Amino acid sequence: MIFSIHRNTPALAAALIGLALAGAATARAQAQGMDHSHMDHSGMQGTEHSPMQGMDHSNMPGMDHSTMQNMDLAPMQSMDQAPMQGMDAAPTESRTPIPRLTDADRKAAAFDTAGHAVHDKGINSLFLLDRLEWQDARGGNALNWDFKGWIGGDTDRLWLSSEGERSGGKLHEAEVQALWGRSISPWWDAVGGVRHDFKPGSSQTWAAFGLQGMALYNFEASAMVFAGENGQTAARLKGEYDILFTNRLILQPAAEVNFFGKNDHGRGIGSGLSNTEVGVRLRYEIRREFAPYIGVTWNRTYGATADYARAHGERRSDTRFVVGVRMWF
Repeated sequence: MIFSIHRNTPALAAALIGLALAGAATARAQAQGMDHSHMDHSGMQGTEHSPMQGMDHSNMPGMDHSTMQNMDLAPMQSMDQAPMQGMDAAPTESRTPIPRLTDADRKAAAFDTAGHAVHDKGINSLFLLDRLEWQDARGGNALNWDFKGWIGGDTDRLWLSSEGERSGGKLHEAEVQALWGRSISPWWDAVGGVRHDFKPGSSQTWAAFGLQGMALYNFEASAMVFAGENGQTAARLKGEYDILFTNRLILQPAAEVNFFGKNDHGRGIGSGLSNTEVGVRLRYEIRREFAPYIGVTWNRTYGATADYARAHGERRSDTRFVVGVRMWF
């Protein structure tokens, strides 16, 4: 019999565990379905809470707050807080000094950049065919030209110019100039160089010096003096001004005056005031680089120059109608 119980021990343990689990499940179901509203908790022993409502806290040691009403707070109000006002503030500087920034530190933080490139030393140029015109002159038509240009920078430039007149198939006047100019102010250049005359008469070379630039109100002007061969001297004043009716329709008055130091019969030049030329030209700039124009000029000779002109059958004064073109590049 003992052998039989020992042999069935696993089966018996399994049966006992199953009964325990079934009993626990039944108790839980009964507890969930119980109606607690009909239970009288006042009848439960040991659950009387009313004696706590009448508890006298004054009989408890240290719980009588009535003794705090007459507490004297003056000693706290007169507390000396001076030692707190003298407390040292936290240091604002680091105990370890910060080293000063050096050039080596800057180079290590950022690479060296090149300076900003500017066009202050560039070589530029401008060439202006100011006048290439046909003139209705007495005794035949004439072709007149006036060319000028420069090559260089803002302060130093090489100035080139040429002007002349061809009439009746012959060259009557022609000259070229090569001048070196130096800027002496924002508006004026001092120039010096050479001038060579091909006509009238035999060719002649001059040394040239003067000023050229822009006067008040954009009035372009030049004043030149010349020292030529055989002790001859000369001076020339020129000026012109642009009057803008529109941005493209422009009226340009111009004047030129020539003086000579002594008479030169071979070239038909008298001393003193020799000749003047005044003209007005109205141009329209189809493009800024190209502008046709029409105008009128008045020429007059004086003194010995007028006498030489009459001796050659020429008039002392002359009025001409002109048509031409102005170009620059």
